[in-house]
Amino acid sequence: MQLPDEAIAYQCQGLLIPTIEEWSAAAELRARHFLSPARLRDIGPKLMQIRSQVATERELVQVPKELQPLEAGFIDLPQKVLDQHRKHADNSLLGRVLGHATRLRDQVDRVVILGSGGAYFGARALTESLRSTYHNELPLDGRLGAPRLYFEGNNFDNDALQELLELLQVSCVDPELREERWGVVIINKSGDSLETAAAYRCLRREATEYYGARSERLRQVIVPVTGTTGKLRELCKADGYADMDTLTIPDNVGERFSVFTAAGLLPAAILGLDVRALLLGAASMTRRFLDESFDRNPILQYAAVNHLMSEELGKPIRVLSIWSKKLEAVGAWYDQLVAESLGKQSRGPTPLSIVQTRDLYVRGQHHQEGPRDKVINNLIVKGPRTVPIPIGMADRNEDDLNAISRKSLPDLMAATHRGTSQAWFDTGRPTADLVLPSLSEHTIGQLLQMLMLTTVMEGRLMGINPYSQSGMDVCQRNTRAALKG
Repeated sequence: MQLPDEAIAYQCQGLLIPTIEEWSAAAELRARHFLSPARLRDIGPKLMQIRSQVATERELVQVPKELQPLEAGFIDLPQKVLDQHRKHADNSLLGRVLGHATRLRDQVDRVVILGSGGAYFGARALTESLRSTYHNELPLDGRLGAPRLYFEGNNFDNDALQELLELLQVSCVDPELREERWGVVIINKSGDSLETAAAYRCLRREATEYYGARSERLRQVIVPVTGTTGKLRELCKADGYADMDTLTIPDNVGERFSVFTAAGLLPAAILGLDVRALLLGAASMTRRFLDESFDRNPILQYAAVNHLMSEELGKPIRVLSIWSKKLEAVGAWYDQLVAESLGKQSRGPTPLSIVQTRDLYVRGQHHQEGPRDKVINNLIVKGPRTVPIPIGMADRNEDDLNAISRKSLPDLMAATHRGTSQAWFDTGRPTADLVLPSLSEHTIGQLLQMLMLTTVMEGRLMGINPYSQSGMDVCQRNTRAALKG
């Protein structure tokens, strides 16, 4: 059961027009650019109605043509995966994910994750937020026995892939030594992602040369994650993979919503993350979505606030201002989720993720005094995972820091957030706070599930299908046609 202090919270008071405020130039700006509390209350019943629609959609077996594509399976997936694991243990999806992860941890010292789009960004969001930034630099004991992890397959950058191949060739010479063996996780649901398919052909060729074309080890160190049908599944069958050797992304879960399928869980498990806690966090957020009233429901509030800002108050640029470097990959994942789900019919917000306080010196001036076309959602972690680093006293005080010697880096981060938020409020720049009590598997599970649910809710609120991606389909067709020309 989720405890109150484990729950993430959405606080939007910073963009609501104050109920009682004397006139001033700043108050006039807030009246024009902030959201009326009454308007937020008014949209509540519509959000509740759409929630019922989304809840019904997730249970459909036969999908009407007007709703297709409908890939709402992600909503109940975390709880279903946990329930199946309790009933079927090693024979469940989670059991198989953990089995593949254990085998890779035991057999190789390096794993290359190949994927693009949601498959790429989801895995990075999980692993980078919850493991050391310098994981690959640590000795085996410092990595708690986990392999080094590398990400590729999301582009056609020749030099980047060549550098990875050269790293493997230089550092891996004897395949009989565990510390010199490497493996691949290839994530491609349809098999149609050309970037991932091309990278896999190169890595598959390299692995065949390293281990030997007839080596039984090849199928032990290469794990495919794909759909129930498609080009990658057919290739795996031709390579001799049994169905149990291939992990499956469900048909009713789209790739950008696949972070809690094997596409995200396997890379997380390889690093030794607590994938059960991830799923528990995601499942708890789904329960909040389905059960809580509008005034207590962070999913409904986030969808309402950002929709109104974009559609009614002329704020089409949605800034996710991330106050933790550990969550930078979450920002990239969210950018892709919003852009691909909501950017349709010449509509949809433009997502922009920034990392504070680094980007305060890059975009802060523009956000403070530039066009009034933005709503800023601060993503905040209340407490660090590690012991706070103090400023401390020093004999030399030319840097003038002795006056704040009792403060720590988290104190400086919190002060900067307060000061920046006040500056934005004073100049009528709307901001809200999405607060995580800490960085853990449970809170990250909540966060990612919340952002997926809010995106679906916002799409239905806009009257568009958040699951389609016809624009990208055109790009892929044109690319293949150009290659044949």
